[in-house]
Amino acid sequence: MPTFEDEEPLAFDAVQLPRRADAPRLNQVRGTLLRRIEIVDQHGERRDIDIPAERPLTVFVDKRELVTLMTLGAAPGLLVLGYLLNQDLIRHASDVESIDVDWSVDAAAVKTHRGIDGLAEKTARRVVTTGCGQGTVFGDAMAQIGAVQLPTSQSARIAQDTLLRILELMKSRNSVHRQAGSVHGCALFSGTEMLVFVEDVGRHNAIDSIAGWMAVHGIDGGDKVFYTTGRLTSEMVMKSAHMGVPIIVSRNGVTAMGHELAGKLGMTLFGRAAGRHFLCYCGFERFDADPMPCAPAQALAAD
Repeated sequence: MPTFEDEEPLAFDAVQLPRRADAPRLNQVRGTLLRRIEIVDQHGERRDIDIPAERPLTVFVDKRELVTLMTLGAAPGLLVLGYLLNQDLIRHASDVESIDVDWSVDAAAVKTHRGIDGLAEKTARRVVTTGCGQGTVFGDAMAQIGAVQLPTSQSARIAQDTLLRILELMKSRNSVHRQAGSVHGCALFSGTEMLVFVEDVGRHNAIDSIAGWMAVHGIDGGDKVFYTTGRLTSEMVMKSAHMGVPIIVSRNGVTAMGHELAGKLGMTLFGRAAGRHFLCYCGFERFDADPMPCAPAQALAAD
């Protein structure tokens, strides 16, 4: 039986769905995911290991330089499209005619149908975000709260057995992180079915790639669950809400601002979620809990 190390890890994996007729043309040129280097370990032994091949991707919109994203390059066209959508620089995927990625010059050329109104004004204010990849948000993300429309708790819910199955599926994936570490993974679920999985050097890139995939295929987020290995900051919560996904599961924790924003939007956040353990931070009304009996103190100490 092959081991994970014998297989090529999948940093992008998605179910096959038809594209929207008005979706932009994307040349999905995947970058090289891993680079092999020599290391010396704590025993003084030399050996070869794989590390993620981070690279810059400079985005040009209608020949104007916009931003440089540091990325693994697993789904660059979707990443750029999702970035434009989540930054509210475009409203619909159909606003874009094409996205061409050329790794020989580390650039992505975006061609829109009618340009982006007020692009200079929209990009004048930059906020450097937290953590991996040092993301950038243009404008005031908090100002978008009033425009977000999420489904009610009656139509968008998650049961505890569904949550535990999602955690089990994520643990079993053959991933770049399992083989080489140093990346974040995000996924979109419909029930217990994984629709799309993306890994990148930053959680921001991974969620943007999922947003791009949803837009290309016309996927509604109202009945979906978003999973991430990264912590739930205000930006991650806002992006999930912008995608219409009201339920987020994270292997990590949540910041105070992320928690406050999710509460205002009526979202459900799960954190510290791994194995059969989790914390539901807010949005309890969307959660159909099935509490497990408390383990004896001795068992808890051994866990």
